[in-house]
Amino acid sequence: MVKKKYNKSGSKCTVTFVISPEQAAGVSTVNLVGDFNNWSKESLPMAPNKEKGYEISLELEPGHEFMFRYLLDQNRWENDWNADKYVPSPYTDTDNSIVIV
Repeated sequence: MVKKKYNKSGSKCTVTFVISPEQAAGVSTVNLVGDFNNWSKESLPMAPNKEKGYEISLELEPGHEFMFRYLLDQNRWENDWNADKYVPSPYTDTDNSIVIV
């Protein structure tokens, strides 16, 4: 799930990425990976939340679409089940999640 909160002028948006407890079952680490961090597998570790899922908030520039995926335990890729849309990955036969800000 992705939550978006814009500032009053609309010039900034805090986007909170949330992975559900069902999607995170049995997982010990989750990283947010996307074109906003050059697809770095380590730079954006997500924190456990009180619902037993994981989340992280980023400030992203409005007027853009960002591709992303979740990396679970450094070996399994997952899309956001409620992404704004999905696009084919240019590198594999899978889709990437998209958040529209």
